Amino acid sequence: MELEFYHKKMEVELRNFMILWFIVLLSLCCCYAFGNKISKGIKRLLFVLPIVVLFVYLPLDLYSFHLNSITSFTISFLGNFKLLLFAFGKGPLSSNPSISLAVFLAVASLPIKLQQNPPPNGQNKDHPSLNKKPKNGSPILVYAIKGLILAMVVYTNTNYWEHINPKMVLCFTCLHFYLLVEMTLVLISALTGALLGLKLEPTFNEPYLSTSLQNFWGQRWNLMASDILRLTVHQPTKMFTRVLGSKWDTPSAIVATFFVSGLFHELMFYHMVRVKPTGEMTCFFLLHGMWVAVEIELKKTFKKWHFPWLISVFLTLGFLLVTLSWLFFAPLKRYKAYVSALDEYVALAALFHVGL
Repeated sequence: MELEFYHKKMEVELRNFMILWFIVLLSLCCCYAFGNKISKGIKRLLFVLPIVVLFVYLPLDLYSFHLNSITSFTISFLGNFKLLLFAFGKGPLSSNPSISLAVFLAVASLPIKLQQNPPPNGQNKDHPSLNKKPKNGSPILVYAIKGLILAMVVYTNTNYWEHINPKMVLCFTCLHFYLLVEMTLVLISALTGALLGLKLEPTFNEPYLSTSLQNFWGQRWNLMASDILRLTVHQPTKMFTRVLGSKWDTPSAIVATFFVSGLFHELMFYHMVRVKPTGEMTCFFLLHGMWVAVEIELKKTFKKWHFPWLISVFLTLGFLLVTLSWLFFAPLKRYKAYVSALDEYVALAALFHVGL
């Protein structure tokens, strides 16, 4: 009886998911058809604002942790920022006037970025660490190993959750979160690139090798979000705060960027659990933003001096684990969002087993 309930619930959820994305694509088709015919600036902003508001509310039609989280991230977060940039003739939707409808829809609705062809001077200026050739072998093999690790973590968490040491639970949760996000975004990017014949920028760059928070957030973790926030928040804030003096423009822009990121993570939190945001995620990003600003000033002061690579990685990952446990995962644990995610794996496995 319970399995039948999950089956019907999943059918309803998938139907809502397809209707939601039909509305998203239809809205973006309107932007493509009429957006470029409206002069950029206030007029185009007024045209896209109703769609921006719609994209904020659409994830509320979904209750699945996984479907809701990816929709909230791609549409309410990235998609809305891309539309706001488009309103002012900036960003990935305005970089090429002759962009086709299919590419416009993909770039607007998915966490992808078109690769510059060729990149300026053959170098990636936004993410310098990507200019280094990888030393870890075939990407296919690497992601196959990561996929296997993800499957093992999911199996362990769903079957032995109550028997695992609480400290190990935190490690498994962080590992699950990282692998799930990376594998999902990489899969979306790979499928989109293959179907549309596009060359796309990488979405992640081995975040577990980060030597500082600045390195983690700016050059390794979720590069699509970093690029969009750089264009929509960091650069405008830096330009406006220059009146305070060049000493404060960069720190102000960094803290403002992390603050906005925190607000949008609170929105995604609300989409997933439907309870009033606690502010803890905003505090998490504000804390990291302030520390990144401090890091930059320390690097300017001490210049060439730095910790050995291994110690830097250990300190960075340690800081991330502590703050994730304290502020990021705490509200998700409190409202059992992670338990809901694990329940979806169990229900899916049961349905698959019955189908066989």
